[in-house]
Amino acid sequence: MKTKGTHNYYVYILTNKIKTVLYVEVTNNLKERLYFHENPEANTKAFTARYKVWFLIYYEHFFDIEDAIKREKQIKGWRRDKKDALINTLNKEWKFLNKEI
Repeated sequence: MKTKGTHNYYVYILTNKIKTVLYVEVTNNLKERLYFHENPEANTKAFTARYKVWFLIYYEHFFDIEDAIKREKQIKGWRRDKKDALINTLNKEWKFLNKEI
């Protein structure tokens, strides 16, 4: 049985270079996931590859997957202005955080 709180999970928000698209997702390895977003497989039809969405602008850390998934769904249900306000709490300039991970 898994002990609650022994793993790392991240809810993260990516955008494209001109910051017009937002993509919310959850992962247990943020650094690896960012690599795969930036280096998609050839001919992939993935949303992030089609819209060049691989710039990290926001993330939250969780120890429990259920908490992370709940938060991901919550944020995905928000309108754009509420997501923008959330991003601004951590990253007012919307700097790309990929290299910090």
